[in-house]
Amino acid sequence: MSVTAAQVRELREKTGVGMMDCKKALIEANGNVEEAIEFLRKKGMAKAAKRAERSANEGMVGHYIHMGGKIGVLVEVNCETDFVARTDDFKTLAKDLAMHIAASQPVAVSREDVPEEIIAKEREIYAAQMREEGKPEHIIDKIVNGKIEKYYSQICLLEQPFVKNPDQTVQEMITDAMASLGENIVVRRFVRFQLGEDLTS
Repeated sequence: MSVTAAQVRELREKTGVGMMDCKKALIEANGNVEEAIEFLRKKGMAKAAKRAERSANEGMVGHYIHMGGKIGVLVEVNCETDFVARTDDFKTLAKDLAMHIAASQPVAVSREDVPEEIIAKEREIYAAQMREEGKPEHIIDKIVNGKIEKYYSQICLLEQPFVKNPDQTVQEMITDAMASLGENIVVRRFVRFQLGEDLTS
């Protein structure tokens, strides 16, 4: 049973669960969205998604220094209570996120944070490449949209494969942490420094 990207997106919007888990649930439910929601509830994932609606104002700034001090990352990770923020599991999560950012160099936390001009420029480049390859005009938009989706998964922290477990995205890893810690968890912002990088670019 194959499911469409639109179905996966709809289920994700309704539950807040990661893309891969949404896809698996839809396959289990033969494409039925309501049954897929039920499937996710049974696995405890939709419960974690409900927590995503609650405000998260506590937390900590995770940090990671790599390669003899040549790369450094600070990341603000929020939760609901100071109690959870002080747990070893939450501290490990913040450290893992900082390490992931050091390794994977995301540009933004989520696709909503990516400046529109960056996406417009990428669209322009992809379209020019397709025309150069002689692709028919009527399919160029579809190809470009597919490439933009892939581009988001490469530059958005939450959509990147998690470095410690590439079978799940960073968002899915955070959703798992929400389920085990019982609170909403939000990555607010991050900054990545690399020694000698060009500050004018």
